[in-house]
Amino acid sequence: MPTVGTNLTDLTLKKKRVTVRELGGCMGPIWPSYYTDCSSVIFMVDSANITQLSSSCIQLLSVLSAEPLHTASVLVVFNKRDLPCAMSLVEMMSLFRMDDIIASAPQRIQTLEVSARSGQGLQEVLSWLDSQTD
Repeated sequence: MPTVGTNLTDLTLKKKRVTVRELGGCMGPIWPSYYTDCSSVIFMVDSANITQLSSSCIQLLSVLSAEPLHTASVLVVFNKRDLPCAMSLVEMMSLFRMDDIIASAPQRIQTLEVSARSGQGLQEVLSWLDSQTD
């Protein structure tokens, strides 16, 4: 289910405790008010919703171009890989032109493919987040 508001979650990782602020896509206009306190970004893309693809890409480019986030680490997560209508990681990377984005963005960007429903890939997300808390 998409996030329509904001949620705060505290996680205890191997290295320390972190607070994750989840902001739904419809909250895009207020995202910049949270950038100054942000050291890492997990940007979630619904890989089963082709109608939102261009909007997601524009939102990602907006996040990456924000000055306060130029030193943040970014993880782009392509979710819902378990659905039969989901695009493959190769298709998503191509449609987003992720190679070009990664090459030109000031941030360190990684990508992962996950299924939040089945849990596939979530351990890798937590490991990435833990590695950002050094």
